[in-house]
Amino acid sequence: MKETSLQYLLFLPAGLTVSPSRSQFFEGESVSLSCEEDDSSAGWTLRRNTTRGTRTQCGDGWGKPAGSTCNISYLLTSDTGVYWCESREGASSSSVQLTVTGGSVILQSPVLPVMEGDDVTLSCRTKTPPSSLPAAFYKDGSLIRTEPAGHMTLQQVTSSDEGLYQCSISGHGESPSSRISVSGEKKEAEEDSITYSDVRRQVRMPTL
Repeated sequence: MKETSLQYLLFLPAGLTVSPSRSQFFEGESVSLSCEEDDSSAGWTLRRNTTRGTRTQCGDGWGKPAGSTCNISYLLTSDTGVYWCESREGASSSSVQLTVTGGSVILQSPVLPVMEGDDVTLSCRTKTPPSSLPAAFYKDGSLIRTEPAGHMTLQQVTSSDEGLYQCSISGHGESPSSRISVSGEKKEAEEDSITYSDVRRQVRMPTL
């Protein structure tokens, strides 16, 4: 029986990046979301789930596509939702939650999961200057502490720091809540990391 070889390639999925890199926005601000693709032939598209529709893609009544990037020039509260990249074959990136508020206060926090052991700074910001005002920070509804300059640093985060965070500024109001997620230990992640060339390497599989 003759043996033939089957060649196939494995590709890393696209990574979704958000610029500016935060999870909360004031109504009227702009944002760019990009699918950083290792395999351009996969045809990654940005999609979202909001109260206005599910699995809608950039350019379909919202956003302006530019290659693998989607630009939203004027955010509305109805743009609040879950965003992700999806290939023609149906593969998906990890998703991010964006919140757009019509209020006066937002919490600037990481939009992507943070690495265990890293320091994470949260900022409470008002829509109009001055933005560096005393702010109270909350986790899962409980007060953590009040910071005079409106910035709070979580040092060497662990899984116990995961949760819903919120802030408030006297006379201005409170921000929406945003979740902070913590992923694996930094050292382990570095040891287990693989390069794109490693994954892309061709593998030969014998078939009968």
